[in-house]
Amino acid sequence: MRPIKAALESTTERMFTHELFEFFSKTPFWVPPLLFLPIIGIALGWSMALGVSSLTTILLMGLGVVIWTLLEYWLHRLVFHYKAKTAFGRKFIWYAHGVHHDWPNDKLRLVFPPAVSLPLAALFYGIFTLVFGLELRWAVFAGLCAGYLAYDMIHYFTHFYSFDSSIMKFLRSYHMAHHFTHEPLRYGVSNPLWDYVFGTAPRSGTE
Repeated sequence: MRPIKAALESTTERMFTHELFEFFSKTPFWVPPLLFLPIIGIALGWSMALGVSSLTTILLMGLGVVIWTLLEYWLHRLVFHYKAKTAFGRKFIWYAHGVHHDWPNDKLRLVFPPAVSLPLAALFYGIFTLVFGLELRWAVFAGLCAGYLAYDMIHYFTHFYSFDSSIMKFLRSYHMAHHFTHEPLRYGVSNPLWDYVFGTAPRSGTE
């Protein structure tokens, strides 16, 4: 893994005039692991403490990861790239994601800020409680958080590092093409699966 010189020399732009908003708009890449690795560990600990078998825990974690990949895809496609018709809507979409396309090498705005990721996690924890019950929710929730964390780390490192791994080379090329070649395609970041399922994968070598 080698740093990409041009990206690492980039500077962080200012989004807000208000200092508090500006502070919370910036998130170093190490913040999601700091927050979510303990959450994943605690969720798995509760799953085991409640007597859920190892096989069931693994399967439910896998389900949680799959749910995350769908959430990643549809958030990116429907919300982050929504074509707003009002000035307020356009401004909201820019703050949510447009800033990333305008400043793709801003190192402090590549991972989800905790002000977004933690409420989203809490929302899905509540949904999983209703759907899976008090015992099984923990493993699914751990899988969702693990999928999210993998996404954030892949996103950050595809922007700032080049890799010898063929998988990471592919993911970096795939995501950079989303930015610089044909933006309405390639919404998957951690994987391209749902692009192929829902028809937003490139259809030729020119897209």
